[in-house]
Amino acid sequence: MKTGLITSNTYQNHNTGNGHPEKIDRVTAVIDNFKKLDNKNIIWKKPTKFDLSFLINTHSANYINQVNNSFPKNGFVFLDGDTVISPGSKDATKDAVGSIISAIDGVQNKEFKNAFCAVRPPGHHAEKERAMGFCIYNNVAVGANYLIEKYKYNKIAIIDFDVHHGNGTQDIFYENKKVLYISTHQYPYYPGSGSEKEKGKFNNILNIPLEAGTTSEEYFNAYENVLIKLKEFKPEFLLFSAGFDAHIDDPLAQLKLSSEDFYKITKRTLEVSKSFCNGNIVSILEGGYDLKALQDSTQRHVDALIEFN
Repeated sequence: MKTGLITSNTYQNHNTGNGHPEKIDRVTAVIDNFKKLDNKNIIWKKPTKFDLSFLINTHSANYINQVNNSFPKNGFVFLDGDTVISPGSKDATKDAVGSIISAIDGVQNKEFKNAFCAVRPPGHHAEKERAMGFCIYNNVAVGANYLIEKYKYNKIAIIDFDVHHGNGTQDIFYENKKVLYISTHQYPYYPGSGSEKEKGKFNNILNIPLEAGTTSEEYFNAYENVLIKLKEFKPEFLLFSAGFDAHIDDPLAQLKLSSEDFYKITKRTLEVSKSFCNGNIVSILEGGYDLKALQDSTQRHVDALIEFN
């Protein structure tokens, strides 16, 4: 079976203004690269519209209303110090959420074996009641709740290898024993959360804080703890919060991974999870702010998804 690539043109309408790192070019660079590669093992798909109730499982009705009422008729609105929305952001945010729902449906319906969602805005900093760090809705959290509500899964793992801690995802699932959240991230660093002491009510949170300057070798030594935790939990479905800003060339952080390392992260995780996940994997784009590094890293990440049987 092939790998799904879910994306939508509406990401281009989410204008964050000149000089903002979370810019339109990020997804354009990723998509243009995959179009050029023209890999026959990729099935392209657009997000479908989804029932708003699946958003309310993750964010409160009040917050959703607040966001909907914030989209401007023109110009920009700041939801927090660095989270900017414009008139076109409304469709982009909905399609980012719709992408992970379409990806999950595609895997469940055997349309493709696994999937990568190339979307913006990202999601993992968005808390239940709060936009933050370029994120408006928490796309991966909506996906996990969708798996629980629609498909009745009881064990979901979210692996977040973005260089920044996914405080929003942790916040949303801190007391949910059905969801294991694992994060590798630079620490101390934005957003300030993600210490080893934050374990979740059911020991369902694993934070692996890494110092600035962490090399590939040091990273993979630490990543063994991710794989051990996965084997203990035995998830039935695995979601990646796939941020590529731990790359050595990324301007927003100081870890030293290469593009090839994202292939290794993906491959090792898939191999370990194969026996209990049955290949049920969906990945969604989070950070990554050097365009060439993002292009190469997403390509290698998807290569590992395609190769996995």
